[in-house]
Formats: sequence, C-alpha cells, structure tokens
Amino acid sequence: MMPGKSEDKPYRRLLLVMAVLPLLLPVAACRQEANSGFQGYVEGEYLYLAPARAGRLDALLVHRGERVSAGARLFQLEVEDEVRTLEAKEAALAQAKAVLADMQTGQRAAELAVAQARLAQAQTEAGRTAALLQRLHRLAKNGGVSQRDLDDSRAAAHGAAERVQELEQQLAVATLPERPHRIAAQEAAVAAAEAEVAQARWELARKGGQAPAAGLVVDTLFRKGEWVSAGSPVVQLLPPEAVKFRFFVPETRLGSLRLGTALHCLVDGRPEPVAAQIVWIAPEAEYTPPVIYSNETRSKLVFMVEARPAEPALAGRLHPGQPVQVLLQ
Repeated sequence: MMPGKSEDKPYRRLLLVMAVLPLLLPVAACRQEANSGFQGYVEGEYLYLAPARAGRLDALLVHRGERVSAGARLFQLEVEDEVRTLEAKEAALAQAKAVLADMQTGQRAAELAVAQARLAQAQTEAGRTAALLQRLHRLAKNGGVSQRDLDDSRAAAHGAAERVQELEQQLAVATLPERPHRIAAQEAAVAAAEAEVAQARWELARKGGQAPAAGLVVDTLFRKGEWVSAGSPVVQLLPPEAVKFRFFVPETRLGSLRLGTALHCLVDGRPEPVAAQIVWIAPEAEYTPPVIYSNETRSKLVFMVEARPAEPALAGRLHPGQPVQVLLQ
C-alpha cells in the first residue's frame, strides 16, 4: 500500500459529503416544512356601521369591548325634524281614516235622530189630518160641512201623507254609505297617507344604527355631539362568524389543499388546537417575481389560503392578529 493513497481517502470522503449535502438539504427542508405546518394569523371581517343621513351624534349607546346582540341599538343622530314630520304624517293619516269611516257608515247618530224625530212629527200630523178628513166625510153626508171645507181637509191629508213619504226616503238615504266611487277615492287617499307615514318612519330609522348581527364592538369612531356625515362609520363591529384564519402555502404544497379540507390551528394561549375548514384559496400567487419564472424563483411563490373555525362560539374568543400555526389533519 502506498502512503500517498492512504492519506487521500479522508480528503475524498470529505469531497463526497460536500457534493451530496446540497442535494439532501432541500429534501430535509421539505420534510421539516411538512411537519411544522404553515404560518398564519387570525383575521377578522369587520362591519363598519354608518348612518344613511348626516346629522349630529345625539347618543352613542355602546362602548369599545362590549358584546351586543343582533338588533341592538348602537347610536342615534338628532331626529327633531324627522319626528315632527312623522307626527304630521300620522295626523294626516288619522284624518283620512276618519273621513273614510264617516263615508262608510252614513250620517252621524245625532243627525239620524233629528231625521227620525221629523218623521215621527210628520206621521202624527198625517194621522191627525186623515182622522179629520174621515170626520168631515161623515158630516158631509148630512149636509153639516161645506164642500169647500171638505176639499181643504182632503188636500191637507194628502199633503201630510206625502210629507211622511219624503221624510222616510230622506231617513233611508241618511243611513246609506257614500257613493262607491267616492269611497274608492278616499280609500286611495288613506293608502297614500299610509305610504307617507311609512316613508317618514324609514327616514327616521336612517338616522340611527342597529347591529345586523351579534358581535364585539371593536371601536367607536365618533363622540357624542360630533357631526357625522352620511356614510361615515360610527361603530366597528366584529361578528363571531366573521373571524377566520389566514395563512400562506408554498407553491409546492398547494396541490394537497382543497376547499373543505380539515385543519388543526394552533393559536398562542390555547392549549387545544382549533378545528377549521378551508373556505378560500387564492387564485394567484403572492410575492411573485415580476416577469421570469425559474427554479430559483419558484420557491418564492406562496398562495393565500383562508379557513374558518368549525365552531362559531369558539371563534368569538379569537383575536385578529394572533399568530397561528396551521396543520393538516
């Protein structure tokens, strides 16, 4: 054995290790990446609640950190003008309804009582003149009454009878409702008044804010007495179902993910992992080199993925910005 060859063996082994090591490092890195999962954070889809009309903030009914239920009142702008308009519209509606009711029921009870009293008086007069005419007829047979007196009594009896018929017809008309076309016109007026009241109430509601869903009041953006422009958010709200996980996946691992894929998310401060499902995968990569793709730049391609917790009640205890480690089940 030659001394020179024995001394070269360690040197050759070192060269072999240095040549193979760069090939093994990517494999080891991929295995480590697969075991460590993906890095991400908790994200929230906030609701920015604003009035549809401008006005001065009259009341701020919630504070930061408060949890509210769906439909809870959050704020109220000044509404003096809207309240006066609504009251005027409601008074006009009440008047239109009263006129319609009067048309549908005929004359008032007092007016009907007067008409009935006139009819009773006329019937009494008709009975008296009829009895007088019969008496004069008997006397005329014996020549005790002149023909002129008999004719006058007959005319008075006929006149009284006709007066009774006239008052009976007037009483019958008084109990009838208004003519159909006039009632229809008044019904249309009532419908128009009701629409104006609904419009006034809608305008009044637009000066306030209600929670469309239960959630956490993240922030209040105005103070009482400040002027709020139309569309300017007053309250920032975060519903529990709007909390999600956002993480980034390398291009080499994207093929293993699908919508609905189950995940385990490790959140700082929580001993147990949070179950979640993928709800969105970005169609385009981020941090992409502008023009040329190559073996070196492909490793920089990452895709945003979003997942939602399986339990909305648990999502309400998560906080946007918390770091998350996402593991595939």
